[in-house]
Amino acid sequence: MHKGFTLWFTGLSGAGKSTLSQAVVGRLRGCGAKVELLDGDIVRTRLSKGLGFSKEDRDENIRRIGFVCELLSRHGVIVVVAAISPYRAVREEVRSRIERFVEVYVECPIDVLAQRDTKGLYKRALAGEIANFTGISDPYEPPLAPDVTIHSSQEAPEQSIERIWATLENSGLIYFDRPTFAH
Repeated sequence: MHKGFTLWFTGLSGAGKSTLSQAVVGRLRGCGAKVELLDGDIVRTRLSKGLGFSKEDRDENIRRIGFVCELLSRHGVIVVVAAISPYRAVREEVRSRIERFVEVYVECPIDVLAQRDTKGLYKRALAGEIANFTGISDPYEPPLAPDVTIHSSQEAPEQSIERIWATLENSGLIYFDRPTFAH
């Protein structure tokens, strides 16, 4: 049915990581998969409570998420992560510890993110009112060779999910029985 692996969504705030990851999780669960979702916002309130937004704290947050992924995926669970994870080196560190790791880069231009932002965080960050805002006053280092790149401003979520699903099938990480239809 499936192997344990980690499906890691990275990208700027508002790019669509949570939307896509939740849809993929729903589809996997619908097929009977053992799957857990680690959303960056939720993880920060539980697993990484007390960490700030310095580079060191952000790296520690990603290492903690990676540790949970390593444990769960080793035991046959599909772990889906939706976290900004802004620094390339710590993402690569986590990747190196997890046997089966698929990185999905959800790319979206800042101007589109600012338009999507119902909370006005990008507008405030661009005005200098929010310090350490990833992609504005703090760096985001895009992956150099992600397994899948999603251009969320250019494609519908359904198209993105299909491309992610195809990558998982083609890599042999999922193999669900498909119903046969009589002609």
